Amino acid sequence: MPHPDTRTLQQLDAAYHLHPFNDNAALAKKGTRLLTRGEGVYVWDGEGSKLLDAFAGLWCVNIGYGRPELGAAAAKQMTQLAYYNSFFSCTTEPTIRLSAKLAELSPHDLNHAFYANSGSEANDTILRMVRHFWAVQDQPQKNIFIGRHNGYHGSTVAGASLGGMKGMHAQGGLPIPNIHHIDPPFWFADGGDMSPEEYGLVAARRLETKILELGPERVAAFIGEPIMGAIGVYIPPMSYWPEIERICRKYDVLLVADEVICGFGRTGEWFGSQYFGFKPDIMTIAKGLTSGYIPLGASMFNDRIANVLASQGGELAHGYTYSGHPVCCAVALENIRILQEERIVDTCKSDTGPYLQQRWMELGAHPLVGEARIAGMVGALELVPNKPERKYFAERGKVGVLCRDIALKNGLILRATYDSMLLSPPLIISRSQIDELVEKAWKSLDQTAKEIGIAV
Repeated sequence: MPHPDTRTLQQLDAAYHLHPFNDNAALAKKGTRLLTRGEGVYVWDGEGSKLLDAFAGLWCVNIGYGRPELGAAAAKQMTQLAYYNSFFSCTTEPTIRLSAKLAELSPHDLNHAFYANSGSEANDTILRMVRHFWAVQDQPQKNIFIGRHNGYHGSTVAGASLGGMKGMHAQGGLPIPNIHHIDPPFWFADGGDMSPEEYGLVAARRLETKILELGPERVAAFIGEPIMGAIGVYIPPMSYWPEIERICRKYDVLLVADEVICGFGRTGEWFGSQYFGFKPDIMTIAKGLTSGYIPLGASMFNDRIANVLASQGGELAHGYTYSGHPVCCAVALENIRILQEERIVDTCKSDTGPYLQQRWMELGAHPLVGEARIAGMVGALELVPNKPERKYFAERGKVGVLCRDIALKNGLILRATYDSMLLSPPLIISRSQIDELVEKAWKSLDQTAKEIGIAV
């Protein structure tokens, strides 16, 4: 049933709420979409429409909507101890137990958690921590970070600077000093006649060129998402990350994996570094850590870094009021319990993930699709005007928005970045729901193609 107060709420929203990553003036005229409830892989809006959420909110609702266990975990902790801080030599039981659980789950020796409220803050944290790590070892000049053009590491000052989004850098005087970027690995647009594996090595070696240009003695760390999400799900060739790791080890540059999207099962492995076969020194996490039910982020440090920070750093002058918030940590523990006990990540890897990959790749045969790409349960369709040429539309983004809006009318939520249609459903999606997703996506592609004059 339609929500009786939808119009009133839209008017209040337009009057009093500034939305992130939106033209707020245009949005106020159009009116926001009011979401009223969710269950499993579906959400309902204020008009009463049922929508298959193929984007899991914002890459994050891994266990699906409507799990009462997480609410119960939050309520229990709120009743017992709603809040205490991690300052003043204090902590709480959920914070301790989550730290131990994350050390157990995280690959290799990423055994030490520093808590934040989001992925953005987790990436802010590593900028300061890494520079401090080198400074207390008498290498204060080793303070340069290298990221990638079109990478995304959040929207705080440090996070947006580490990322390489030009539109974000144009607002607020970014990037801050001593942050540099290299081109990302995107074979579809950049690979030319090379095989993906050959291209992966070429793209990775851009890092070595940049390190030598800046001076190895100056470069502190390289940061990258295992799969670049926000720009359009750039899935690097399997040769890319092992070569990046080799280069980082050669020049003693710390390797930071931003796992905010890939973490907690998105690729069919617990973490994206496991999928691509590399060993980070630092890992930032959020989103799937609580399945989006409550805000929480963390930076995971390996033993080498943590031991230096603990033994040589003196007072660690960094933190947040809500670092290790007991309610958030209790919810994260319950979320991880569900992921483990219901074998959600295992099922994604062995059953529903491969099935989704098979069905998603079938969409690559559509005349509007230049490339279908997917890893685990994260993927994209690259919409193009001429299928064999691997070229973009002249006016980038217009067709993607059109397809997104048509999909919504067909009961399907996909995200559009330029003309890439992005996929990231809840990990609990079933085979029959995957069939529904693909059927609605194909129908939306047909209608989009018809709208712009491409024969189907």
